[in-house]
Amino acid sequence: MMMIPTIFSFLTFGSLIVASVSYKSNSPKVMNYRQLEKRILDRILMPAIYDSQIRPKGVTTNVTETDGPTKVTVNLFVRSFEKIDDVKMEFSVQITFRQLWNDNRLAFNNMGGKIKYLTMTERDKVWMPDTFFRNEKDAKFHEIIQPNLYVRVFPNGDVLYSIRVSLTLACPMNLKLFPLDTQTCHLTIASYGWTARDLEYQWKNPSPVQFASNLFLPGGFELARYADSKCDVKTATGVYSCLSVDMQFKRQLSYYVFTIYVPTFMTVCVSWMSFWLDHKSAPARVMLTITTLLAMSTTTSSINSSLPPVAYTKAIDVWNNICVSFVFLALLEYALVNYAARADARALEVRRSAQKHHDQEQREQMDKMRSNGGTFDSMKNYGTFDHNRPNNGPDEMFEMFTTGPFQRLFDDEKLPDSPRKVLFAQLLPKRATKAKNGRVQSILAPNYNLHYSPGAKRIDVISRIMFPATFAGLNVIYWSYYLTKAGSPIE
Repeated sequence: MMMIPTIFSFLTFGSLIVASVSYKSNSPKVMNYRQLEKRILDRILMPAIYDSQIRPKGVTTNVTETDGPTKVTVNLFVRSFEKIDDVKMEFSVQITFRQLWNDNRLAFNNMGGKIKYLTMTERDKVWMPDTFFRNEKDAKFHEIIQPNLYVRVFPNGDVLYSIRVSLTLACPMNLKLFPLDTQTCHLTIASYGWTARDLEYQWKNPSPVQFASNLFLPGGFELARYADSKCDVKTATGVYSCLSVDMQFKRQLSYYVFTIYVPTFMTVCVSWMSFWLDHKSAPARVMLTITTLLAMSTTTSSINSSLPPVAYTKAIDVWNNICVSFVFLALLEYALVNYAARADARALEVRRSAQKHHDQEQREQMDKMRSNGGTFDSMKNYGTFDHNRPNNGPDEMFEMFTTGPFQRLFDDEKLPDSPRKVLFAQLLPKRATKAKNGRVQSILAPNYNLHYSPGAKRIDVISRIMFPATFAGLNVIYWSYYLTKAGSPIE
């Protein structure tokens, strides 16, 4: 009785297996297109059929020629700029480089449109144009995690080769307008061995050159414009097809205004503070001018260290020389002030000595006049008066009283009440003038100005106006000239 369920189960399992096999044999067969693509690649790349060292057949419009140049269509996608180096005059860029050409030996059946293209990762299996970058200094392929390249073969025989590469390219720069300059750098593509009769490059239109949307340029630059062009090269071995991407990098002036121009301008203004310090404060004035001069020298050295040594004068050199000259002139101004102060001291000492000697002589004449009674006859024997000379007028008669202690000031309403003063007022010519304070000065007053204006102080006062005015004028000339040059078209 126990054998009956076992036999029944075995029969049931066998019937299921037979039903499954019968279903698979009657169902439609599903095609594996990946295996089909592999069989197609193996067929079209057979060594007996395809040789990767032979150039594909080109298209010619001349009936007399059996073959024309292979046309390679180029497209670039700029991913990023790594650096723009002014010292080495180079720039680094990462691009996706694409080339498209037709190789009729690789045409295949697309199975009614079901196979769009065949993809390979081994570029050595098909013919490749010997493209190189003419101004390349260093380059590298990206192979993490896998080599960043692919080769696509289309049913009509077109071959698309795309690769990601980082380039360091030479870029000769003209720094005459630095930092108001705009630099034009090129990325040139050419064939190394195939002449233009065998290989011809052309840009893929439209949009032959594309840039990433979030592109950032280092070094304080911005991409002003770009253009694609042809640059066929003629050498001793023939004419070679060439393509070029011309990129204009405009330097952003705001960075240099806040890091160079404003600090140096403030340094020059600080050097002018010495004009308001007393010329006797020699340590303070010398330390201020020397410190600003050293600051300018340090700034100039740091700027020159970040630029290549060139044989011409740059715009920043002109500005630095102007600033250094003004700081140096401020130091020379104090040397002139110091010399003028010592000259003023000597001149003032001489004037005081002469005035003291002159006053002493006048006091002696007064004492002698008073000792003789102060009469007119007694005054004939003193001073410059000579009673034997003919035509002695009042001016000559009282010339001796026009200096020294005979100076008198009278109010407008008051008259002299002393007989001697009355005599002097009657005999002297009416040449009295009214002073600024409303008082009349007698002609007997000395014509000697005791108010002394020192030359050192005058030099400081003039410098306070002349230095800022001259610096402002040079600023107007500097910025007008270089901004005009920077805005002119680049040749």
